[in-house]
Amino acid sequence: MQYSRKFFSLMFAGMLAMASASCSAEPGAAAPMDSKLTEKNINDALKKAYDKYKGLKEGANADYIPALAKVDSNIFGIVLVTVDGKVYSVGDIESEVSIQSISKVFTMAKVTEEKGIDALPKNVGVDATGQVFNSIYAIEQHQGHEMNPLVNAGAITTTSMVAGKSYNEIWNKILGYYSDFAGRELTVLEDIYKSEAATNQRNQAIAHLMYAYGHIEGDPLQATDIYTRQCSVGVNAKDLAMMASTLANAGTNPVTGKDLVKAEDIPEILAVMATAGLYDDAGKWLYKTGLPAKSGVGGGIIAISPGKFGIAAISPPLDAAGNSVRAQKAIADISATLGGNPYEVQPYGK
Repeated sequence: MQYSRKFFSLMFAGMLAMASASCSAEPGAAAPMDSKLTEKNINDALKKAYDKYKGLKEGANADYIPALAKVDSNIFGIVLVTVDGKVYSVGDIESEVSIQSISKVFTMAKVTEEKGIDALPKNVGVDATGQVFNSIYAIEQHQGHEMNPLVNAGAITTTSMVAGKSYNEIWNKILGYYSDFAGRELTVLEDIYKSEAATNQRNQAIAHLMYAYGHIEGDPLQATDIYTRQCSVGVNAKDLAMMASTLANAGTNPVTGKDLVKAEDIPEILAVMATAGLYDDAGKWLYKTGLPAKSGVGGGIIAISPGKFGIAAISPPLDAAGNSVRAQKAIADISATLGGNPYEVQPYGK
């Protein structure tokens, strides 16, 4: 574990060092690491993807939470933020949707910062479960040990691990942390929260089961309610891209300069995103793009090209796996155009 952690941390640090070293190589470049990341190339890639997919009518809004079915399905916006803090956008970047499962990444980061890199692997695990995101069978298989922070059982447990003596202290800490990632003060969409709280009986059962197996130490219903509230935070495409770019920039918000995650902890967070970020289609996504990513049933997707950029897109209609149809396609195209895949390398000397 120690060797692996050191190896990946050094690799990630090296990528960022390469970015910094070439900072002055191309005046006017949007991001220093890659000649593809010029202002023109980025704007062209965003516009091309937006124009290509804005008329796409595939998918449907999530409806198992009643309020989500009422969200405007025409919302479509894309934002890319480079690690040197430049922001590029196209489409609707003002309309807010609920962050939903994308929130899991940032609560995971908070617990990692508070309790260390080994806290979550020891309590809930980091493996993909091979089951649906809200599976009870997956909990029973290994008595809650083989979860990860991006499925509901692991996510509710992760929320329960945030330090605090009261509901309000824990909640204010989570919301403040999300706001620091976004670079502005975020708030809860109360209609979404009320709708979700009224229909979260399965998550309550999951929390009680994780409590019974000793993974949740406090009140499982409090953990469930805070988790429900965190999923109801309102975000727009720019907020999500800022949050993604902070992870791409080794845990430092590239616009505000605020340090939020230790750089040496970023590789593990991205690894969990890579293996479990897009529900049952995480493997398909990684195979196609190579990008650590996380989706939410509110219609948002964030993706990270380490040392280069964070990108986000919002479009509420989802595919059968629960991932935004237009957001997936747009991000994949943009990343391919701009060389975002971290696995895509050239032979040495060529």
